[in-house]
Amino acid sequence: MTEASIAGPALRQTEHRHGVSLRQAFRVWLRVAALSFGGPAGQIAVMHRIVVDEKKWVGEQRFLHALSYCMLLPGPEATQLAIYIGWLMHRRPGGVIAGTLFLVPGIASIMALSWIYAAFGNLPSVVAFFFGLKAAVLAVVLQALHRIAGRALKGWPMLAIATLAFIGIFFFGVPFPLIILGAGLVGFFAARAGSRAFQVGGGHAAATNALADSDSLLGENLPEHARPTITRAARVSAIWLSLWLVPVIAVAALLGSDNVFGAIGLFFSKMAVVTFGGAYAVLAYMAQQAVETYGWLQPGEMLDGLGMAETTPGPLIMVVQFVGFLAAYRHPGTLPPMLAATLGGLLATWCTFVPCFLWIGLGAPFIERLRDNKPLSGALSAITAAVVGVILNLAVWFALHVIFARQQPLAFGPVRFEMPVLASVNLWALLLTLAAIIAVFRLKIGMIPVLAGCAVAGVLLHLAGLV
Repeated sequence: MTEASIAGPALRQTEHRHGVSLRQAFRVWLRVAALSFGGPAGQIAVMHRIVVDEKKWVGEQRFLHALSYCMLLPGPEATQLAIYIGWLMHRRPGGVIAGTLFLVPGIASIMALSWIYAAFGNLPSVVAFFFGLKAAVLAVVLQALHRIAGRALKGWPMLAIATLAFIGIFFFGVPFPLIILGAGLVGFFAARAGSRAFQVGGGHAAATNALADSDSLLGENLPEHARPTITRAARVSAIWLSLWLVPVIAVAALLGSDNVFGAIGLFFSKMAVVTFGGAYAVLAYMAQQAVETYGWLQPGEMLDGLGMAETTPGPLIMVVQFVGFLAAYRHPGTLPPMLAATLGGLLATWCTFVPCFLWIGLGAPFIERLRDNKPLSGALSAITAAVVGVILNLAVWFALHVIFARQQPLAFGPVRFEMPVLASVNLWALLLTLAAIIAVFRLKIGMIPVLAGCAVAGVLLHLAGLV
């Protein structure tokens, strides 16, 4: 049975658009998914190389405009960008295919690794493997911080926003959504008032070898299906809100919000709404809440999960599946622990990624009408600057828990933060972290070799009786 006979007339109209069939698109997005290692920066680079440079589906400006919108959304920007481009090329079926294929490798990989972790995580060799992996993960987060800061902090206003974001979240515990909202409002009104300090994308757009929108298969005009209408917005909202929230409401109603499955559904649904600023911003919020508020896992386990996500294809924040897995594994109720863990991981994944389809389906048609809108670009650039401060907070949090065994909470009035206990420093963790940082920044070694090398080093240290 063919794709067209399954989906009916709508799909037959969509199957060949701009000279690209859905079957061809399926193969392209499968390739993108298989190569999507290394966090959002690497995934977006792969997508750009295949979709813009090789296939010439969309032009450089349109790709960057779509990326800007996805950066402005809550949730994982690389996943949302895949859905956006798929939707642009082949309407709703294209968006569903692109987004689903982008997720499937990560879902399968993290689930398999979570089972292994739960079954064998206490074995000394496995502990040593993740000991080395954590050091590399810290280097990777620092690399992401460096890349985003280099792109975002182009002047003192951007640097000031990043600094205030870090101070607010690290020393004063200002809620993450308030930081992002405040930065967005500053950028929006500053750009609206004519400030040039809050402009992004010019360097990319100015590249002489960039593919012009008019030379792409999609072209530069607004496709008919991308024209915003109230009817389309209502239909999209009804479909994706039902798919997202009906399971969450059913679980919470049947089991209660105090049950682990109710808590997972509600927490990850809330996270899907408030985590503006991309994948690393999601990680910063989730690490704080899952470890400190809910107590579902320990800081070191959070790093283990991030290491899994960094070394497997798919979105970096597929680590949410690992968090949901461990949360339900430790609170299975009447279910077998592994079954409860599997359901918990899948529920966390569902609540995190289904909203991505809603945000694109609902907002992308309106955003397509707002290309080159300066206040919107100003809000985006200010939010990106604030995210630099949030990621710095994440890097400091990771460093405290990778290199030091203990932290001392300190409080001076409204100022509250954790101070490392210097006597608890783990020398081998410090040395591995420094080696990973040198490999990434000085020697320019790729992320996967650094992760693999540190993991092997951890096992060798264990075999030598040093850790």
